Amino acid sequence: MKKEVDESKTANGVVTLFVIGSTAAIATIEYEPGLVQDFGEAWQRLVPEGAPYRHDQAWGESNGHSHIRATILGPSLTIPLVDRSLTLGTWQQIVLVDFDIRPRTREIVVQVMGE
Repeated sequence: MKKEVDESKTANGVVTLFVIGSTAAIATIEYEPGLVQDFGEAWQRLVPEGAPYRHDQAWGESNGHSHIRATILGPSLTIPLVDRSLTLGTWQQIVLVDFDIRPRTREIVVQVMGE
């Protein structure tokens, strides 16, 4: 993403990230092992794997929970760009969260707008 921001020549504006697909999301988190584990456990409590999902029945898959989790977290993130720098907190990191049950290739669209 740094490459896209640098190439845009934009000093002030917004950077939008968007993941294509319905079982992945983009967010920010302090990426440290304990919090990453807490994050995963929270999703298991909120939208558990193995619960009955109509999507699984309709398609014969087991990733209904993946779709719901991705919908709740969301496919995009907008970050203010100030003086050619992303406005993020000291420990705030951008993460792609892939909720699917099998490996997938993900594409992220980066859009830089501003002056």
